[in-house]
Amino acid sequence: MLDKVVIANRGEIALRILRACHALGIRTVAVHSTVDRNLKHVAMADESVCIGPAPSTESYLNMASIIAAAEVTDAQAIHPGYGFLSENADFAERVEQSGFIFIGPKADTIRLMGDKVEAIRAMKDAGVPCVPGSGGPLGDDNTTNIKIAREIGYPIIVKAAGGGGGRGMRVVHTEAHLNAAIQTTKSEAKAAFGNDMVYMEKFLENPRHVEIQVLADGQGNAIHLGERDCSMQRRHQKVVEEAPAPGITPEQRAEIGKVCVEACLRIGYRGAGTFEFLYENGRFYFIEMNTRIQVEHPVTELVTGIDLVREQLMIAAGHKLSIKQSDVVLEGHAIECRINAEDPDSFLPSPGLIQHFHAPGGPGVRVDSHIYEGYRVPANYDSMIGKLIVHGRDRETAIARMRVALSEMVVDGIKTNIPLQQRILSDAGFQQGGMNIHYLEKRLKEQKEKSISIV
Repeated sequence: MLDKVVIANRGEIALRILRACHALGIRTVAVHSTVDRNLKHVAMADESVCIGPAPSTESYLNMASIIAAAEVTDAQAIHPGYGFLSENADFAERVEQSGFIFIGPKADTIRLMGDKVEAIRAMKDAGVPCVPGSGGPLGDDNTTNIKIAREIGYPIIVKAAGGGGGRGMRVVHTEAHLNAAIQTTKSEAKAAFGNDMVYMEKFLENPRHVEIQVLADGQGNAIHLGERDCSMQRRHQKVVEEAPAPGITPEQRAEIGKVCVEACLRIGYRGAGTFEFLYENGRFYFIEMNTRIQVEHPVTELVTGIDLVREQLMIAAGHKLSIKQSDVVLEGHAIECRINAEDPDSFLPSPGLIQHFHAPGGPGVRVDSHIYEGYRVPANYDSMIGKLIVHGRDRETAIARMRVALSEMVVDGIKTNIPLQQRILSDAGFQQGGMNIHYLEKRLKEQKEKSISIV
C-alpha cells in the first residue's frame, strides 16, 4: 500500500480523497494556497504545505510547487482530484519523471484522450460508436469543409480539439455560416487552449448526456460500473446527476459497458475514467473520455457500493482489480445536486462568510462538502461548495428524499443555488425523467421571459 499521498486539489474533492486515504492507513499531505489555509482537509491532513498565493496559476496549477511539496514531505504519490492539473499530461509525466506515482492514467493516455480528434479516432478503432463527423482536423480549404458538412448533414457543430467544459464549440445550421464559424472557433481555441485545431460533427438536436464509469488496473483487467445521466445542464455545465439513467435497459447497459471495457483494454487504461456519450433515439454516440475521477462519482458509488477513490489508490499502489464484472450489481437509484455559492436566478458568484450551516440527514442522505460555520468562501475558485447526494430503492424514493434534504439544508451568509435545485426536483419534466440536455436551459429561459415558475 502507498505510504503517503499529496492531495493536489482543494475543497470537497480534497476532503474526499483524504478520507479515502486515511481509511486505508495512508498518510496525507494537503497542499494549499494562502487563501485556503482554513480548509477542512488542511486541518485534518497529516501534513500541509502552502504552495503559493490565491490565483490558481500560482498555486494549484503550479507544477513545480506541487512536486516540490511531494519532495520535502517524502510522499510517494500525488492525487490530482478533478479540474486543475488532473488531465494535464505534462504534469502526469513530470510527476512520474520526478520519481512519484501519479494517481491516474499514464501521461500518453491522458494526452491521447485530451486531443478530441485523436480520441475519436482511437475510439472508432476500438469499436466505440461515435457521432458522424469529419474524422480529423479541418483545414483552411472552404470548399473541402463545405463538402464534409454536406456529407454529415446540417446542423453540424464545430469543436476545438483541445476544448472542454463547454468551451470551443459552435453550432452551424446553414452553409452560409460555415466558414465564419470555423475561423472564429479556431481563433477562440488558439486563445483558450493554445491549439487552433478544430473538427466537425453532426449536431444532435435533442440528445441526453449519458456516461459510463470504468475502472482499469493497467494490467489487463477492466470493468464498467453502469451509467449516469447528466442531462440537467446549464451552459454545458452539469447541475443534477443521477444513476442509473432513466430508460436505459439492462441489455443496453451491458452492451455499451462491454464496448467501453474493451476500449480500456485496447488503450492500456489505468485508473478511474468516464466515457461520455450523447444518447438519442436509443443510440450512444461517444463525445469524449474524462481520464480522472468525476464530480458526480458518488451516485455510482451509492448504487454499486464501490468506493471509486479507494480503487484509484489501490490501482496506483500496483494492485490488480479485486472486483469482477459479475460483482457489479446496481441497486436502487441515486441523485446528486451540486450546491454552488451563487445567486439562484442570476447565477452570479456569491463568495463570503458562512454564518450558519446545517447539513441534512436521514436514510440514504450523503453530503460531500468542505464548508463549515465560519468558513469564508473565496472568490478565486469554482463556486461549487458541496454536493448533496441521496439514495433510495427507486427513482421516486430518491426524488422524495432529495426534496426533503434540500429543504433541510441551511447555508446562511451567502447565496446558494438550493432554491434552483428545489425547483428542478419539483419540475414535472425532471420527475418524468429522460429529458434532453437542452431541457433545463429552456425552462430557465421560459421562467425569465414569462416570469413563471419552473414547476
